[in-house]
Amino acid sequence: MSPSRYHPTLVVLHWLLAFLVIFSLGMGTFVLTALPNDSPDKLFALGGHMVAGLLILTLMVIRFAVRSFTQKPQPASTGNPLLDKIAVLNHYALYLLVILMAASGIATSVQAGLPDIVFGGSGAPLPDSFAIYTPRVAHGIIAKLLLAIVALHALAALYHQFVRKDNLLARMWFGQRSG
Repeated sequence: MSPSRYHPTLVVLHWLLAFLVIFSLGMGTFVLTALPNDSPDKLFALGGHMVAGLLILTLMVIRFAVRSFTQKPQPASTGNPLLDKIAVLNHYALYLLVILMAASGIATSVQAGLPDIVFGGSGAPLPDSFAIYTPRVAHGIIAKLLLAIVALHALAALYHQFVRKDNLLARMWFGQRSG
């Protein structure tokens, strides 16, 4: 018999990752783009963004490991096979885009020499523009796609909870597991 909720570790990882992904998308979209590259504040914000990205990648690896060793509830149903398939694809897209986001961030960081600049105290300035780095261009495109997929995911969860009234959110919330 399948459990009615996800494993508590997966619930914690889900909400930690949700917070960190939204924080990082906001930081990259609004804070980092608004700060000039010669600002000390940019260096500090970039360090936080990079640490958050590495933490997201680490938590995703842990999530994949925990998910492979724990039982999960049966897939939720909308009553519409097409929407159910879209839901499955949305989850795969979330996983893929988060991993690609981390990979493109790491690649940008390495190409631009950011570890030494941000964490190594080299004193070297940030590049005039990050747009010259292909992984940074990909990072920006992936960010927009990820934002759209996260929004779709959240809207679908709210649709289940408040329109279908099937209590879907309880599956990925804290509480007693049955089954």
